[in-house]
Amino acid sequence: MEERQLVVFRLHNEEFGVEITKVREIIKPRHITRLPHVNDYIEGVTNLRGEVIPVICLRKRFGISAQENTQDTRIIILEVNENRVGFIVDAVTETLRLPESSIEAPPSSIAGLKSDYLAGVGKLDDRLLILLEVDKILSTEEKIQLQTVQSEIAPSEE
Repeated sequence: MEERQLVVFRLHNEEFGVEITKVREIIKPRHITRLPHVNDYIEGVTNLRGEVIPVICLRKRFGISAQENTQDTRIIILEVNENRVGFIVDAVTETLRLPESSIEAPPSSIAGLKSDYLAGVGKLDDRLLILLEVDKILSTEEKIQLQTVQSEIAPSEE
């Protein structure tokens, strides 16, 4: 039986899932250097073992009001179009296997999100998991902006 392995996280009152193969690591919030002239949901960049990684607040990206970090807040480092990007989430709750048969095509919008970001909706007992298409969370323009930011502040290779 075909199934997807997911990392499940919480944002506001919704549960989301991303494919485990896209997740590089999950870290606690750390120092983030703010950047001028970027969209408000781009929190800035952080240095993870010498690699400069842009950090995005998923709450702001999805139009949910921001909140203070709690002891459950995490940054999920995801592989997005061959770049690593950190996404701040309210909590990472579990990893699970979801049979393909319990995944439905995404509705045109759910929880205010455009269907572009959605890979589907997973049904698990009485829960609904919003499955995200991580490569589409950022538009092409935003990816270019992040790459520019990364290249401007990355240590030079001289």
